[in-house]
Amino acid sequence: MSSVELQDVGRSAARRWGLLVTIGAGLLLITLDNSILYTALPTLTEDLGASGSQSLWIINAYPVVMAGLLLGSGTLGDRVGHRRMCLVGLAVFGVASLVAAFAPSAGLLIAARALLAVGAAAMMPSTLALIRVTFLVERERNIAIAVWGSLSVVGMALGPIAGGALLDAFWWGSVFLVNVPVAIAAIVAVLLLAPRDEPDATKSWDLLSSVQVMVGLVGAVFAIKELGHRPPNLVVIAVAAIASVIGFRLFARRQHRLAHPLVDFAIFRNPAFAAGVLAAGLSMFAIGGLQLVTTQRFQLVEGFTPLSAGLLVAAAALGSLPTALLGGAFLHRTGLLPMIAGGLALAAVGVILVAAGLSSSFALLVTGMVVTGAGLGSVMAVASTAIVGNVPARRAGMASSVEEVSYEMGSVVAVALLGSLITFVYATSVNLPAGSPDAARESLPDAHAAGAGNPAIIEAANAAYDTGYLVTAAVIVLVLAAGAAVTGRLLRHHGPGTVSALNSGH
Repeated sequence: MSSVELQDVGRSAARRWGLLVTIGAGLLLITLDNSILYTALPTLTEDLGASGSQSLWIINAYPVVMAGLLLGSGTLGDRVGHRRMCLVGLAVFGVASLVAAFAPSAGLLIAARALLAVGAAAMMPSTLALIRVTFLVERERNIAIAVWGSLSVVGMALGPIAGGALLDAFWWGSVFLVNVPVAIAAIVAVLLLAPRDEPDATKSWDLLSSVQVMVGLVGAVFAIKELGHRPPNLVVIAVAAIASVIGFRLFARRQHRLAHPLVDFAIFRNPAFAAGVLAAGLSMFAIGGLQLVTTQRFQLVEGFTPLSAGLLVAAAALGSLPTALLGGAFLHRTGLLPMIAGGLALAAVGVILVAAGLSSSFALLVTGMVVTGAGLGSVMAVASTAIVGNVPARRAGMASSVEEVSYEMGSVVAVALLGSLITFVYATSVNLPAGSPDAARESLPDAHAAGAGNPAIIEAANAAYDTGYLVTAAVIVLVLAAGAAVTGRLLRHHGPGTVSALNSGH
């Protein structure tokens, strides 16, 4: 090979890996925004005078809107080009971050969070699709996707740390303002490094399908949240559940009738693809749920600062990085089965250690966080390969969107279900002394506010919250164990030495 040819190869490799760094920066922004408000929410709620319902939607508007738009944006990316979608998404994300940072009211902040989701939904499928079309060698692609997948865990785990650190130095709007320079730098890098688009004009974007998905998601979130109230409003639950079922049912029927559906359900017949989608959702459910209840528990019960609580759950990110990177590097030897099913099983063991360490040993609890991260890092690194690598190249956008919907659904369900579960267990198990204010029975923050100066109330409330924490951990363990069993069954023919992806020409 001549020196000129070697230089061309070097430049090509530099462009590929430089693009991966750029894509990673965009993905990190998206995943950070899923969890960065966990530590900032109390401060901004107080400053904006947000109600309990508004606080819920300040958190959930982002993942719900994103999940509703992701399927459509992946197909739209196939039509207009993933490079263009990535650029548009970054621009919208940057503008929405500015609006959110300086929002004067809770309503405008919720709207800005929804606009952030629009930018993220445009950007996210394009990041994985660009990897699919840029890295043509399977081993390189596996490593690139492993880096991409690990950033999802890292972003979720680092969100509370970033939020806590920014709040220590600046006002709450800084958690959004920090996105702007990163978005600008990423736009410049994508313009320089991303391959030119090859749009497919035969693909069409169907807005109605996206609306139907969002109706289903919003209804499901409302129903789950209301189940956590004591007593629950049965009318609200019924209406929300009916709306959810109708939305999802109409969406499924519409996909079967469309010539170019947002989701071709036939791709789920590939067991490796189905296992990857399931594993992606369960991983985000586990890390999101464990992070949510752990940061709240140690701030409310132990008096940790937001930054200290964020550093605690960052132990999961510490554990995830080695297994995520090694998983991608050695996937061609191990196959999907041990990485996905084994990773979910290891994460279940980690959550058991976290629960055991709650009352016995803080070191054991931190060890459990690291072990949980190690298991989920392996899963999320190779789940992306199982998903994107097992569809034809022309379906890369669709597959990317399905994966991201799985991630966002895992996050939405974790916040809605596990947040409601811990509140429900608290309300039903708290044993307050006689004459305690009724508000102390609603939630731990209410008990701390109503029972200030009364150690008996605080002690009873903390004990009830710890019961809820253990019940929540048990649910996460059961979900992970079931996921390990199901994915193990689906991937029984994908053990060591097997091919992890379809031939790229299919």
